[in-house]
Amino acid sequence: QSWGDEPLLKAAFKRLAAGMERLDLLIQKKLLEVVKDAGLLEQVKRCQAIEGIGFLTATALTMAFQRGDFASGDAYIAFLGMDLRVSDSGEMTGRRKLTKKGDSEIRRLLHNAALAARRSETWKPFYERYLERGLKTTQVLVILARKLARVAFALMKNQSEYHPNSVIGASPQT
Repeated sequence: QSWGDEPLLKAAFKRLAAGMERLDLLIQKKLLEVVKDAGLLEQVKRCQAIEGIGFLTATALTMAFQRGDFASGDAYIAFLGMDLRVSDSGEMTGRRKLTKKGDSEIRRLLHNAALAARRSETWKPFYERYLERGLKTTQVLVILARKLARVAFALMKNQSEYHPNSVIGASPQT
């Protein structure tokens, strides 16, 4: 049974959805205003140039970048909590897991960005190359999310523009 056909509920839901949309637009407008006031709009636009990364993800990555003085992409990845915890001992090779020490919201945004990026012409070969190696979809999405974060870090650190072909041809390590 569904309540979807109930006229009173349908009208109330429609009003609620419209209110949520207005609220979402207001939040995005305020976020854009804050980014402009902080002088970070250029950094956000650099990140947004990467396929799969939208305004919210770009803003989150920029804010995370501003919070620390990262010497390398590895340090930035570790700050985001997307570095791998190795549990090896002697000859036993354990499972690798994300440390998840950073902001979980940024990890969620990067995961969603990876979901979008895997469909783009730029990142699809990268994504499929790891699938062909026998990795699971979630593992490949984590690899792609880490790669997106590294590319964003490099763009912000070097104040450079995004060139998709030069990034994908780079080292396959994430």
